[in-house]
Amino acid sequence: MKIILASVFFFVTSLSFAQSGEVTVIKDSRIDGLVSKEGAIDPPAINPQIDGFRIQLFFDSERSAINDARGTFISKYPRIDTYTTYSAPNFFLRVGDFRTRLEAEKVMDDLKSFFPTSFIVQEKINLPRLEKDKRDQ
Repeated sequence: MKIILASVFFFVTSLSFAQSGEVTVIKDSRIDGLVSKEGAIDPPAINPQIDGFRIQLFFDSERSAINDARGTFISKYPRIDTYTTYSAPNFFLRVGDFRTRLEAEKVMDDLKSFFPTSFIVQEKINLPRLEKDKRDQ
């Protein structure tokens, strides 16, 4: 009997203390944008990069001199990519996306006659292009 009386007492008191109501949240509209941005799934990088080597052909403080050297290089090696970067006060002309130092050295041997001061630098490179085999076409 005591158990039934105690349970009725707790049930009645819990109902008397229960509150009902409505909660209104006032927030900045930019919060929803931040939440959706943080929850979004990022697509894979467009140009994933790996550690590799490039050949630095030339550097100068004048961009026109870099463009002239780039034109000379492209006329002789049109299939090798060129990259121009700026680090104050100079522009740098680097070429190639070589995975190994040996690949870079093979190309640099051919370049020494046109660019005698060229040397190999280690940096992040773009993944080399995959070329279709002529038999597949």
